[in-house]
Amino acid sequence: QVQLVESGGGLAQPGGSLRLSCAASGFTFSNYAMSWYRQAPGKVRELVASITIGRSTTYAASVKGRFTISRDNAKNTVYLQMNSLKPEDTAVYYCNTPPGARFPWGQGTQVTVSS
Repeated sequence: QVQLVESGGGLAQPGGSLRLSCAASGFTFSNYAMSWYRQAPGKVRELVASITIGRSTTYAASVKGRFTISRDNAKNTVYLQMNSLKPEDTAVYYCNTPPGARFPWGQGTQVTVSS
């Protein structure tokens, strides 16, 4: 069955960096665009970044210039490099397909940005 397993979250200081990974299984990864989403406490889940089959990327305005999404089809993995982190980036981060989640959500990975 389809599985999405996110990892790499943790505690970072403002201005710091983290790299998230999402390992996918149960479907032909290279045939799907993939996205990272996040959900902060008390807020709706939002789309953060997307990468197409052809590796074109798009970003939410709030993260553009700070976050970079990439994919490794050989490893069935999508990454999110997060630089210049801000406290408002604190959230649980998930991967799935854009624009709506086609697959069951994984457990997510918690990112906390605090001094």
